[in-house]
Amino acid sequence: MRSLGTALLIVAAAGFGSVAIGQTLSDDQIADILVKESRDAYFRTGHLCACPDDKNRRGGRCGGRSAYVQTGNATPYCNISDVPKREIEAYRAKLK
Repeated sequence: MRSLGTALLIVAAAGFGSVAIGQTLSDDQIADILVKESRDAYFRTGHLCACPDDKNRRGGRCGGRSAYVQTGNATPYCNISDVPKREIEAYRAKLK
C-alpha cells in the first residue's frame, strides 16, 4: 500500500519521466514544478503574459509586457532560479 506522500511524489514527478517510488526529487525538479504551478495560476486569471517568452494574443512574444517584467502585484516564477529555497523545502516537506 502506498502512502499519501508517495502518491504525491509520483503525481508531482509525472513530468520528469520515470521516477521510482520513494525517489527524491532534486531541488531543480521541484523548482520546475513550482514554476509551472506559478505560471498556471497566473494564466487562470485570464491573462496570457506571465513570462517574457509567453505568447500574446497575436502570437508574438510578451517580452517587456509580461507580468514578470512589469512592476505590480503579480510576480510569477518564470525560471527555476526565481524560486526561493524555502519554497522548495516547503514543497519537499509536503511530499513526506
